Amino acid sequence: MSAPSPFVDHVQIYFTSGKGGDGIVAWRREKHVPRGGPDGGDGGRGGHIILEGDKQLWTLLDLRYRKFIKAEAGKNGEGGKRTGREGKDEVLKVPLGTTVTNAETGEFMGEITEHGQRLTILAGGFGGRGNWNFRTASNQVPEHATPGGYAQELVAILELKVLADVGLVGFPNAGKSTLLSVLSAAKPKIADYPFTTLVPNLGIVKYRDFKSYVMADIPGIIEGASEGRGLGITFLRHIERNSILLVMVAADSPDPIAEYKTLIHEMEAYSPELLDKKMLLAITKCDLLDSKAMKALEKKIKKSLPKQEMVTISSVANVGLEQLNDRIWEILQATEEDWE
Repeated sequence: MSAPSPFVDHVQIYFTSGKGGDGIVAWRREKHVPRGGPDGGDGGRGGHIILEGDKQLWTLLDLRYRKFIKAEAGKNGEGGKRTGREGKDEVLKVPLGTTVTNAETGEFMGEITEHGQRLTILAGGFGGRGNWNFRTASNQVPEHATPGGYAQELVAILELKVLADVGLVGFPNAGKSTLLSVLSAAKPKIADYPFTTLVPNLGIVKYRDFKSYVMADIPGIIEGASEGRGLGITFLRHIERNSILLVMVAADSPDPIAEYKTLIHEMEAYSPELLDKKMLLAITKCDLLDSKAMKALEKKIKKSLPKQEMVTISSVANVGLEQLNDRIWEILQATEEDWE
């Protein structure tokens, strides 16, 4: 039996914040004053549940087996007007690109996109008030204090959507992993069978003058992915955060145009907003066709998809990669107005 993948992008956790400490009834004790004035302190607030972005993390693996997470309760107040200690917050480090959704209502609660960003998803109970707070001119010896606020509960879904400048989109064996391995130092698993890539792989692509950008090789899509077939939603959630989608279709595909249209259809079915992203079509493995067949294919694609910008490449033969790199960089630097 194979070991579980270290890449985890979806967890469901039952959270409980800390109960607030109670305020107390207490009296000042002094020599020859058997019952002085009120000095009962307030309770400390309960611990919060907080998510914090960490750019060093790439997976939710650390949370995979933490099904129940509870913050510490606040301590009760003490005499001498002393406030009880606050409950310790549960601060959970998560990778950039993590979203939080209420599992019971479906409400979107927020997302983590920057290193050090904090999101409080569940507040601790407030601290109760001690009797010192309730003294008045007409009531110098208040006999009551208030209890701390209740703990809150939440069942939340944490999902990781990979943050990358360029997302590689294509059917299995479109050449995504090979392209990533050639352009960057990433070493994705490569083989000639479907779904070689089971989890996203990230690579840093170096550009001129010490510039760089992040490219993500995402699991291959198949027809019906938007309905959950194959890797389904596991794939599609990760292309939501990419600035550019590099749609890759192999030159030796039985019908490259139909394949392209299927990819577009699946993305639109999952989220129509995906089609608003900057998109570039790459015809891969162009070294497998002779020059005459390749020109005929390019002509056919341009006729069928006149508005779609296209490049032809071969990662193995190193054809068109420099031009592709230049064009990606130009698009990344362009404003939305330039693109339109």
